[in-house]
Amino acid sequence: MVLLLKKLHRYWYFISVLLVFIVLFPYIYFLARDPKKNYARIARMRRWVSIGGSALAGVFFKVTYESKMDWNRPMVLCPNHTSVLDITALTYLCPVPFSFIGKASLLKNPVTRIFFKTIDIPVTRRSKVSSFKAFQRANELVQNGRSVVIFPEGKIDDGFPPQIHAFKSGAFRIAAQNDVPVVPIIIENAWDIFFDDGAKRGSHPGIVRVHVFSPIETKDFDDNNAADLEKIVYDKMHSYWIMKNKSYFHQPENVQKICQERY
Repeated sequence: MVLLLKKLHRYWYFISVLLVFIVLFPYIYFLARDPKKNYARIARMRRWVSIGGSALAGVFFKVTYESKMDWNRPMVLCPNHTSVLDITALTYLCPVPFSFIGKASLLKNPVTRIFFKTIDIPVTRRSKVSSFKAFQRANELVQNGRSVVIFPEGKIDDGFPPQIHAFKSGAFRIAAQNDVPVVPIIIENAWDIFFDDGAKRGSHPGIVRVHVFSPIETKDFDDNNAADLEKIVYDKMHSYWIMKNKSYFHQPENVQKICQERY
């Protein structure tokens, strides 16, 4: 019964997002005719679609900051990735326009398609050509004073509950090459509310907690030592993840659940 209710909530979440999108679509479509001119407005509409749809489904967000943020600087934002809610979490916490790098399959989604055709950057991760083009596009945006969001793990963990996995180097090379800060971000519990796309476990209302670390300056890094920057960010995010989730992982009933999932 509980799983059925969670499955129904998942459907309601997607319907909610679609309803908000349909209401705003005429204006978004008008703006999409000139994405360069209307970049900021399109990003604002993406924000309202995602936050509005989530709110209708009873999903809200709470953000804590390690230090005060200067959002007017171009930055490379590096969050962990466990849920479809991660996109909304980023649009909620970041008040300035930015671009996502995301999987090319989002071009097939009726809601995300128009944003990945205009302001966001689709990438086919198994394609070196697609990855290179995405890297170049992100470089251009940063050089033009925009921030970009890159999920450094590259995908959502197949296992449940998810862990922080090894990072890919692209985010750190972009930051080092352009001398812009990297901002590590941990989305703490989106996986518990809406794991991945919710197909297996459904979803439920709740508050997604997000922690934003202080920006890490990159003036001392370049292509030759970008791996060192990557390790600094990974260690910081991994340690925080373990600390925040240790109570869950140490509960006997959840240890049994983890073993069943993984083995």
